[in-house]
Amino acid sequence: MNSSPSGRSSVVVAELGPTNTGKTHRAIERMLEHETGMIGLPLRLLAREVYDRVTARVGEGRVALMTGEEKRLPPRPDYWVCTVEAMPTDRQVDFLAVDEIQLAAHRERGHIFTDRLLHARGRKETWFLGADTMRPMVQALIPHASMKRATRLSQLRYAGRRSLKSLPPRSAVVAFSADRVYELAESLRRLRGGVAVVLGALSPRTRNAQVAMYQSGEVQYLVATDAIGMGLNLDLNHVAFAALSKFDGAEQRELFPDELAQIAGRAGRHLNDGSFGMLNTLPELSPRVVSAIESHRFPAVRSLIWRNSSLDFASPESLLDSLSRAPGNNAFIRVERADDFDALKELSNVPAIRDVATDKATVELLWQVCQIPDFRKGLFGQHVALLRETFLQLSEGDGRLEQAWLNKQVSPLDDVAGDIHTLMDRLAAIRIWTYISHRASWLHDAEQWQERTRRIEDALGDALHERLVERFVQRAARRSVRRFVRASAHPAATSDSPFARLGQLLGEVPGADGGELTEEQFVQRVVDATHDTFEVDASGSISFEGQPLARLVRGKDRRSPLIALTEPEIWTGGARQRLERRSLALARDLVTEAMGGFPAEALMGAGRSAPMRGLAYRLAEGLGVITQGEAHEQWRLLEEEEREHLRVLGVREGQRFLYVAEALAPQALERRCMLTALFQRSPAPKGVPREPVLEVAELGGWNARALGYAVLGPVALRLDLVERLGEVLRHPHGTQKAHTFLQELRLESGVRARVLRELGGQSGRPPMKRRRRRRGGKGPGAAPDTRGAEGTPAHAGAHPKPRRSGAGEGGAQGEGRRGGPPQ
Repeated sequence: MNSSPSGRSSVVVAELGPTNTGKTHRAIERMLEHETGMIGLPLRLLAREVYDRVTARVGEGRVALMTGEEKRLPPRPDYWVCTVEAMPTDRQVDFLAVDEIQLAAHRERGHIFTDRLLHARGRKETWFLGADTMRPMVQALIPHASMKRATRLSQLRYAGRRSLKSLPPRSAVVAFSADRVYELAESLRRLRGGVAVVLGALSPRTRNAQVAMYQSGEVQYLVATDAIGMGLNLDLNHVAFAALSKFDGAEQRELFPDELAQIAGRAGRHLNDGSFGMLNTLPELSPRVVSAIESHRFPAVRSLIWRNSSLDFASPESLLDSLSRAPGNNAFIRVERADDFDALKELSNVPAIRDVATDKATVELLWQVCQIPDFRKGLFGQHVALLRETFLQLSEGDGRLEQAWLNKQVSPLDDVAGDIHTLMDRLAAIRIWTYISHRASWLHDAEQWQERTRRIEDALGDALHERLVERFVQRAARRSVRRFVRASAHPAATSDSPFARLGQLLGEVPGADGGELTEEQFVQRVVDATHDTFEVDASGSISFEGQPLARLVRGKDRRSPLIALTEPEIWTGGARQRLERRSLALARDLVTEAMGGFPAEALMGAGRSAPMRGLAYRLAEGLGVITQGEAHEQWRLLEEEEREHLRVLGVREGQRFLYVAEALAPQALERRCMLTALFQRSPAPKGVPREPVLEVAELGGWNARALGYAVLGPVALRLDLVERLGEVLRHPHGTQKAHTFLQELRLESGVRARVLRELGGQSGRPPMKRRRRRRGGKGPGAAPDTRGAEGTPAHAGAHPKPRRSGAGEGGAQGEGRRGGPPQ
């Protein structure tokens, strides 16, 4: 991410408008048209939702998730989905977006959004999304920004006051405290049989399970805090307010009309109209407020919250002074209070800290410690005491936290007993230690602590979800008593169902280690699993931990396989939805592997030249391989800079093909054959793609190139060998080396000559060399050299068979036959 106040090198777009205008959707689509991108979101719950959407498009291998407490980092991510605070400011990306930019006026978090507005830029394009109230401010601060007005896709109408009993299905009731949320949820459970609960304090794991339960239709009602107002996409028809005031961290106050609109706008997603109102315990909204919400007209934001980002770390006092510096622009108001600033003031008065914080590095460390969030939101002094001990340990000895002290803090939280309030408190506390565990330089064996805190948070999240279901969903409405256990090494022979070994539909079954695994826990294991955890066979069947989970099924083309769960009927709706999403992300990873990691979608964006878009499309259709004839015209029309960029991405100009280098790797060819066979609904020919050479007749009428082969005379050579031979023939004495290589594949003389003619080499036999016999050297009975043309094995594990020169000549090209789309 570039940090440039002017941002002149980046096109800046401000897309502003009310809720349900598709702003975030368009930003995601635009990001995927670039090769790299980053989007900052206001809530970690929303970040996880967007991460799920992006990975369902491009796979998990290309997407990183970064929030304060949750990090999913593949080896080489192209796209970053983050909370605004967690955006890695040193990361260079082509496209950058910040959602809900109007939060730059928020009294506590606003300075972070203001900083992103002023400094965060993508190399090529930057988008700011949010309410139309930000239009004058964005125009003033970024005069060159392109201003776009987003219009709502559906109508939002005021429906007046209703009782809980008269709320229509697919309604959300919004309150502003956890206690009130639980009270309303209990009332709705008695009236309607079940309700899902969403609060900002929930772990992503718990929140996802609750939202999936609602989205799948297991329950028809949702009770939530204003956490749903920040872009969470839920299928809501009606929003009912249970309160019109909230505590904002400093005082209890009435909600502003634009805040009411932000929440009410969750109703009526996409083209479906929505309604909003209040419970009948509240008075009617004034006509002025109703009109403002329905017409989306609110006073413009006139000032933003700001904090100086040029900090002086000479001493704690200097740091406090630099943080207190007044803005130089009348559009900004210095942040009134922030937890990190208040903590710094307190700690700066501690003699032991003043004695240590005497140099720049130590003062920087003190500031980093002060930024540890207080998720518990309890007594401030308790949090300051924790920060004090953390800093003193980090500033002494080896600069790492003591293992015994850490264990003393974390161990009491590893307990899933207790009621909802107890589990919520433990979840808030463990989130602090999850945050600390991701500061790798602060801990011995940081990965072990990350794993431990994550495991505790997951266990608490699962337990909390179970308690919420037990309390707010009637058992008759949901078969949640099912238990699943990991499959044993020797499954029972009496079971016909692949999931009977994991559990039964009703009752409890002891696991292999004596424990139990609930449906939610098993689903979460699948959702959290890395790509390598899954097993995918040649037919497209997907297994997880040895158990059949899903299978790939034919989509509109080879690049778009769909997913079918192995036994969809045994899962509740929310679990089924989450398993399908994770399986779909896996399918996208498999397609990416087949294409050698080629980012075709990013190269087909609107900002690309027509030849680049066309060539990227052809390469995508060919799963990373097209003929030189297909590529010639568009390759010729590319600018040299574009050609060089494709080379950097792995595109190679071969003798016969234009191809992505990694698309010819063994695993990529296996994925290619699987996707082709899946699309044709027929098993691939025997030996494909393991065998380096096949007789044409063995292809059985399949399109050779669709399977990763090229027909050369009577045989089909695997594409990687074709290009290797083509490269060999370019060099002096290449024909002799090519003959040797083809001999190693046990091709007969006439077949070798035909293959070389097809490749453009000399078809005659290479000149015989007189060899001097040596004692111990290779004689007539010695084993043949199995190295390829470049001294490497032709194909590891392959067992080439002798080929007859006359086999299969009638189907020489293999085109227009089974194998589906033109290649």
